[in-house]
Amino acid sequence: MKVPPRTRRALTRVARDTSFLALGVPLHLLMGFLLFVVGGLVWEIILGSDAGAPVVLGFVVVLAVLAVPALTVAQIRRFRRLLGIDIPRPGRRRPQRQAGYHCLAGLLLGALEVLLLALLVAGLAAATVYVWVWAVPWRWRIEHPGYGTQAFYVTVAGLAALALVPSLAAALVRVETHAGPRLLGPDSGEDLARRVADLTESRAGAVDAADAERRRIERDLHDGAQQRLVSLALNLGIAKATLKDLPPEARAVIDAAHQEAKDAIEELGNLVRGLHPAVLDELGLDAALSGLAARSPLPVRLRVDLPPRQEPDVRRDMAGGRPQAPAASAVEAVAYFVVSEALTNVAKHAREATRAEVSVTRLGAILRVVIADDGMGGADPSRGSGLRGLAQRVRSVDGTFRMSSPVGGPTMMSVELPCPT
Repeated sequence: MKVPPRTRRALTRVARDTSFLALGVPLHLLMGFLLFVVGGLVWEIILGSDAGAPVVLGFVVVLAVLAVPALTVAQIRRFRRLLGIDIPRPGRRRPQRQAGYHCLAGLLLGALEVLLLALLVAGLAAATVYVWVWAVPWRWRIEHPGYGTQAFYVTVAGLAALALVPSLAAALVRVETHAGPRLLGPDSGEDLARRVADLTESRAGAVDAADAERRRIERDLHDGAQQRLVSLALNLGIAKATLKDLPPEARAVIDAAHQEAKDAIEELGNLVRGLHPAVLDELGLDAALSGLAARSPLPVRLRVDLPPRQEPDVRRDMAGGRPQAPAASAVEAVAYFVVSEALTNVAKHAREATRAEVSVTRLGAILRVVIADDGMGGADPSRGSGLRGLAQRVRSVDGTFRMSSPVGGPTMMSVELPCPT
């Protein structure tokens, strides 16, 4: 006989709920038993009837204290295994709330679980009363001629009790799933801190993944499309130098194609550097920023004070005497793109600017980048998408972005990036 899916799901749910509640009975009532023993020993001490009661009382109290974290672990496993609810372990934190759960809420829940299981057992026994009746000797049935009517009423009562069990079990499980995680797990502040830590970790993973993807695209463009364009430009240059007897129109086409290929190589090189410059990985942030300063249309005064890339033991942290390690690749990439975008904005939008200054300094666990120009100022981060993009890129690694650009100048952009030692 095939059981309908709806009925099968209902039976599975009832079995799960009753198993969850049945397993909760010993876990909830164990603390009640220990408290009952403690109360009895205290009463004996008051009456003075047992000289060894204080020693036993101390042992039982220690056992009750040790039982609190053990019961917490057991309850967390019960929720995870039977209901699929994962409660973070509080460890040694919040012992008073755990003790309150086991000593107060646990006792009430345990009593309700016992009553529900008793109703289930009584309902099963009453619903099968005809089986029990036919199991008794036949003389008893002869001596009680009205047993059939009574058994019918008992069976109806048992079936009614069994019909109530699923809804009552589901309600009690809902009560436990509401109280258990709140009292056994971390409080709202700890949960918020855990969520912030998880989000920070996932955001760092996303930033690293995006940086790795930019590196891959840069390698693919440099080793693929850029090399093909270089080969094309070289072939066009050879054709331009060797084919002297071509008509002027053909030579003009070759010259134009050669120039277009060189322009495409230059644009692709700028695109590759914009994605992730190879020099940043090979020689470090100092060399990459030097290349930016050399390509800038305005004179740029660059000052970089960073620990050596290959010999981190040479530079010592002034605070603790520990060696400073080079900045993480994601932090270096953010610093590079901030300087690149800032110098581009200075060249395009800074009115009457004649020079720019870039300062990159490692201050303990902070990488500080300052870009300034002598233009007329008036830059507003809220008006331009470029400056907002810079601020968002800085915040992606938990950095801070500040900008000062009064009308009349000068303009100064300050970025602080976390760089753990």
